Amino acid sequence: MDQFPRAAARDVAVAPTSEKSSQLLIRDYPHRAIAIVSSSHALIFRYSPTTSEAIADGSLTSVPSARPRANSEGLVSKCMVEFSPVSKNLLSDFRPLTPRPIYGTLGLISIAQDVFLCVVTQASRVASLRPGETVERIANVELFCLNSPEYDNVYPMNSWESEPSDSYGQNLNRREGEIEYPYNELQKLLSNGSFYYSTDFDLTNRLQDRSVDSDTFDIDNFDDSFLWNSFMISPLVQFRSRLLTHEREALDASRILTSAIRGFCSTITIPQAAAPLKAVKSGLPSFLTVISRLSCKRAGTRFNSRGIDDDGHVANFVETETIYWSPSGVLFSYAQVRGSVPVFWEQSAGLIPGQQKITVTRSADGTQPAFNKHFEDLEQTYGAVHIVNLLSASKPGEAELTQLYHYGVQHCSLSRMGEKESSQDHVLLRETDYDFHAETKTMGYEAAREIRRYIEHSADGFAYYLAEAVDDSAEFVQDQTTHHRVVVVLQQEGIFRTNCLDCLDRTNLIQSMISQMAAEAFLSHRAGYAASDFWMRHSTLWADNGDALSRIYAGTGALKSSFTRTGKMSLAGAFADARKSATRLYINNFTDKARQNTIDMLLGRLVGQSPVHLFDPISDYVSTELGKRSAEFLSTETISILVGTFNLNGKTTGINEDLTPWLRPASLGSTQPEIVAVGFQEIVELNAQQIMNSDPTRKQAWENAIKRTLNGHAKQTGGEKYVLLRSGQLVGAALCIFVRASVLSKIKNVEGSVKKTGMSGIAGNKGAVAIRMEYANTQLCFVTAHLAAGFANYDERNRDYATIHHGLRFQRNRGIDDHDSVIWLGDFNYRIGLSHERAMDLVKRQDLEKLYENDQLNLQMVAGLSFPYYSEARITFMPTYKFDLGTDRYDTSEKARIPAWTDRILRKGANVRQLSYNSAPLRFSDHRPVYATFRCIVNIVDENTKEKISRQLYERRKAEIGHNGVNLDLDDSDDEDLIGYDAIEPGLPPASSDHQRWWLENGKMAQSGIVAPKSTSSSMTVLNPSRPSNPFSPTDEPDWVAVPRAGSRLGSFSSSISSSPYEHINHSTLLSTSASSSVPRKALPNPYDPAGLPAKVGRLNLMDEPNPGQCQQSQQRHETPPPPLDAKRGAR
Repeated sequence: MDQFPRAAARDVAVAPTSEKSSQLLIRDYPHRAIAIVSSSHALIFRYSPTTSEAIADGSLTSVPSARPRANSEGLVSKCMVEFSPVSKNLLSDFRPLTPRPIYGTLGLISIAQDVFLCVVTQASRVASLRPGETVERIANVELFCLNSPEYDNVYPMNSWESEPSDSYGQNLNRREGEIEYPYNELQKLLSNGSFYYSTDFDLTNRLQDRSVDSDTFDIDNFDDSFLWNSFMISPLVQFRSRLLTHEREALDASRILTSAIRGFCSTITIPQAAAPLKAVKSGLPSFLTVISRLSCKRAGTRFNSRGIDDDGHVANFVETETIYWSPSGVLFSYAQVRGSVPVFWEQSAGLIPGQQKITVTRSADGTQPAFNKHFEDLEQTYGAVHIVNLLSASKPGEAELTQLYHYGVQHCSLSRMGEKESSQDHVLLRETDYDFHAETKTMGYEAAREIRRYIEHSADGFAYYLAEAVDDSAEFVQDQTTHHRVVVVLQQEGIFRTNCLDCLDRTNLIQSMISQMAAEAFLSHRAGYAASDFWMRHSTLWADNGDALSRIYAGTGALKSSFTRTGKMSLAGAFADARKSATRLYINNFTDKARQNTIDMLLGRLVGQSPVHLFDPISDYVSTELGKRSAEFLSTETISILVGTFNLNGKTTGINEDLTPWLRPASLGSTQPEIVAVGFQEIVELNAQQIMNSDPTRKQAWENAIKRTLNGHAKQTGGEKYVLLRSGQLVGAALCIFVRASVLSKIKNVEGSVKKTGMSGIAGNKGAVAIRMEYANTQLCFVTAHLAAGFANYDERNRDYATIHHGLRFQRNRGIDDHDSVIWLGDFNYRIGLSHERAMDLVKRQDLEKLYENDQLNLQMVAGLSFPYYSEARITFMPTYKFDLGTDRYDTSEKARIPAWTDRILRKGANVRQLSYNSAPLRFSDHRPVYATFRCIVNIVDENTKEKISRQLYERRKAEIGHNGVNLDLDDSDDEDLIGYDAIEPGLPPASSDHQRWWLENGKMAQSGIVAPKSTSSSMTVLNPSRPSNPFSPTDEPDWVAVPRAGSRLGSFSSSISSSPYEHINHSTLLSTSASSSVPRKALPNPYDPAGLPAKVGRLNLMDEPNPGQCQQSQQRHETPPPPLDAKRGAR
């Protein structure tokens, strides 16, 4: 089995720092428990058997006659867990389980009825994306059994003095030849050098999909597609979610939980002399990093995992990200993906090279739903998709796959052009066939560089991710404090999906070229220059990446890697490729099956495999009680928000103008809004060259103009300065969020996203930019949009809104509606549906009411066809489009466009109140800017009070039950372990003991909270004696019945009911089964389906039943009720 290299020559061969390590302790008596101990806290596990297991092994004697369950092989292993601050009493009975520190916890797994804790015992640092973000490669893991000492280690005195052997999976710390460890193959897999983790940041997400702050580690945002220990770590993540805030923060700070990816990660340090971007007054080097994340959704080895599955997951799907960090504060990222041809196909492993037969296992039509799902998921995550297919047209098997690929693309909705588009470029899904072998047959691999001309158009449109450090203290010289923040400047808006047959050798070579294209575009925008030395380092990283991914999937390093590494193919490289091909044949035929089983075990896909269940009785109780007392620590605060939108018509002349009428309107008075949200449309001219490219320089110029206006006014009035929180751009659309410096500490989880709608989504001339945040404990979302133009295109504008509303996503798949308050702003392009003459006449008379009655957006909102549930304040200003430049005259050109309110601001949220809505007299564009002010009520959690209450609840609960069950010194009765676990028979409560009983709560007998319905003057309500004695048995009998009070006559009582011609009563069973018509019955059948009513004694015939109020009056008065409503109408 091919061994991953332990460390490349450039890797920093150091273990993680001490603050990233923990100790592993064990307690043997009275119950076996294992503790992971950091410098301040301990996470303690104790395994407890299920009732069935206890009966089987004889430890539970209180239930001697219990029968084992038929499906006992699927029982869930359960463990008690406790997370507590370290104290002498807590760990007094524990001893070290291993003398060396551990560097992370991969999770818990059950193997052959035993539960194992998997920890990282050896790792080396291999990457530094930027200062404060490091990545470690796992070199060795250990698994420790929670329920048995059978697999405990025996350590020689000098066992740690020498480094472990580099041979694959060999472990010198085990007792050789004594026990066949059930986890041996799993340990080998996790220790083979292909797994990576970070305790500094979320390694499962690309830079664009996680927080821009380097010190933020968000466990909740893990991407399960790339989290290889998801099955093992999920019980711990769920346990973490149930902890209180301070406990959760302490657990995160302890670095105990570890997220592991599989693939490749490495950084090359670039000295300042060779850096393409020069850092002013800094001698620090730059970092160039490549990270590849292999998906675990259809994971497997070469011939065991091919094609697609019904969930849209493909084999060997890898997201590869190129990252460059400069000490000047610039951060660049570019992502691309690879994956197997997304059709249902298989390939058998054979011993003759090139003769492995390809078999298509499903028809093209049968494949289409899975095909569509795959690309819809890609579009949802990355934006537009450009397929680069490198399969050969001359090999029959590959040609057949290409033909099926074409069929899927042609029948996929993402590849269909809109009604007005005539170019194939204007679709969300497009493909390029590039027969790699044919193109390079004559000229060699150098000819592959010609692929640039096939994909450069999409490369320009997809752009890249760019973030930059800013210093907010520059405006005020007297401010001695410096505020360095990282602001997102640009986002990647599309993805290249490259494939060959294995998605290894050819694919890696082409992807390295695409990565170089993106880096060149980034450097050209920054006026940077990269020498050949820089590109050589880039090529080396990509060659190592190809080798690592090839070892995982095929068992050997990548072919053609010598060309990727050096730019030319040598004779030695050709011989190396031949040797690798022969090695692949052996591995694929003789070892891949076993590797596949181990992968399936790691991912929890074996038959009958279930995750370990963790529970913490005290924390669960405290969380529930805390929710009931939320009013004690929740309060509100009112903030002010200014929102402005402006279609610039591509003009820059207004950058130096006074923007005060727009950004500091008189309606604000002395109020200084906490948040200022500014949206632009047509920030650049939307010509054919611009609509596919996002140049951030124009946006940055306008950001400076806004900041100059806001802070200039603040300086004059003695107010606070504003800082740029975040901005985003989609070609012509841009959104900038500024906040007062003092409220930065109240804002967290700031994220941005974009969604294209122009030209069916491939181009950025139309679309939306959104930024969301959490202000205190209230979620706010701002969306600026530029919708489809054209007087009669309101249906297309409606579709644009729907596309943005459903397609724009933030982290954790959070949508626009998943916020407390949402504000839309922008050029929505809805027009006024009148003739030019009629509209101009109303404009001259300033008849805004008539104009608004014919406003398309108003009509579409009333009809529920666009912006449902949103509100707009009353419009009191003249139409904002279209003016002759520099004047207040509406369009006098030949087109004579009808005046319209194209520029709008809408809101949604119960906590938002709009205070003003107006336009500003800025005349350098053909639009007028619009602004609105809002008052927003935000929720604030008093963390100190919440913490105090939670601690009180914790201590009280702890005193009630003695201590958490994990560390409780119990007697020798084994049945105490069974508390809270499965019952011996389905439908019965869990087993009880002398200490705890399921029918008791806190030592008190259970009391019923049911209150009997009120009785009337003539009858009393009692429990129905006809109900079955077993309260869990299904029945149609009502819970309560009415019986006459003492002194009342049965005859008169019965006659009061039966005198109605619409009721039928059986007097012999009246006392036991009749229910007062004023008392509702349990599970009353549908009154509109009389045929379904049971013909039971004492039931009313609802076909003839009068109004319930009338019936009640008739019973009380002993009168015949009035005739039905129709009869009454007839009488009238």
